[in-house]
Amino acid sequence: MNGAAITFAPDGLGRCLYTEAIDLSRIGQLSISRATTIEFDNRAQYWRVKDPTGFAMFNSPSRQECLDWERHHLESQEDMKHEQFSDSAGAVAAGA
Repeated sequence: MNGAAITFAPDGLGRCLYTEAIDLSRIGQLSISRATTIEFDNRAQYWRVKDPTGFAMFNSPSRQECLDWERHHLESQEDMKHEQFSDSAGAVAAGA
């Protein structure tokens, strides 16, 4: 993803990966939830990126590597959503 991107639904609800590049509070009230968590596994002695269900998606002895993987993974997911939206918008425009 190049820079910050916000996707708005027809009801006006916006979704994005949080960044301080845009002062989102100027748009309106924020509701923020984590897409993943990064926790240290004391027994295994490495960091884990977990999804909201607790499933370990990525492991590394480096917390920074987990942070980098998390951002890349979430940005890739957002890019796919934006591409699907662009594809469907183009199909509607082409059929109009």
